[in-house]
Amino acid sequence: MARKKTAVDFEQSLGSLQALVERLESADLSLEESLSAFEQGVALTRECQQALAQAEQKVQQLIESNGELRTEPFDGTDE
Repeated sequence: MARKKTAVDFEQSLGSLQALVERLESADLSLEESLSAFEQGVALTRECQQALAQAEQKVQQLIESNGELRTEPFDGTDE
């Protein structure tokens, strides 16, 4: 269940980040609103980067074999 929650959190953070970018690009915000949106965007970006780093660590653990890390291409077709 925690794995599902992390994926949902990542998707929500990414969606919120995209919405913030759209708001910033609309140029309808005051300077203060733009700065606040930018700060929120930085925080969301960090959350997304952290979630991706955790996912990368999990993938590396899953493909570790005999104490040695193997690099394998991911094509997304094996589910």
